[in-house]
Amino acid sequence: MPEVLRLLGDPQRWRLLEELAKSDLKVGELVERLGKPQNLISYHLAELRRSGIVSSRRSSADGRDSYYRFDVGRCAELLCAAGVALTPALRLGAERERPSRMPRQPSVLFLCTGNSARSQMAEALLRHLSAGAVRARSAGSQPKPLHAHAVRVLAERGIDISEHKTKHLDRFARTRFDRVVTLCDKVREICPEFPGAPIATHWSMADPAASEAGYSAFVQIADELETRLTLWLAELSVPTTKELRNAS
Repeated sequence: MPEVLRLLGDPQRWRLLEELAKSDLKVGELVERLGKPQNLISYHLAELRRSGIVSSRRSSADGRDSYYRFDVGRCAELLCAAGVALTPALRLGAERERPSRMPRQPSVLFLCTGNSARSQMAEALLRHLSAGAVRARSAGSQPKPLHAHAVRVLAERGIDISEHKTKHLDRFARTRFDRVVTLCDKVREICPEFPGAPIATHWSMADPAASEAGYSAFVQIADELETRLTLWLAELSVPTTKELRNAS
């Protein structure tokens, strides 16, 4: 039996992935949500990390904590390989069915500290990937000028954000969103409540501007955002620009 089936067949590990599919979380939060001892949660996380299905990153808000992330792409890769190992007829990748018309335009707010890179990139990428089908906004707790590398990395993907302005999160204090996504560990700790109780999601991403890797750190963040956003659009049954081009 392929190892991935043994891993996912455990009820506790399945529950962990269900929670991590919604948001990046810390061990203490997973303990609270599953109602299981920390040593048991840590054991299962270690098993999932060895397979590459789950990864972790030290929190930039509190270095004593780590955020755990579900790598959906890696999981899909392993499941696809398991299916093919049984019979080629189980090869994954069939086109997903989509509704002909969404009931209304979903809306999402991306937050980070400076609104100069991560959240700006997420806003622009979501608009681009959804062909405008999703209403995307971004803001920061301490806005600072738009980072030149963020402009450059998106320009190389055909997206122009050179005229974008950074905004304080207070600007959207009375705006209703379907989902609020925090991209910075520090902002997650101070994120205010927004009208309508939107779904809160956390994607723990390091500040590329603080990385010694320079421009390549921005490329890495853009790649990760594009992967996460594409998967999120699949969850919403919103076709991506690539799928729309292929269908025309």
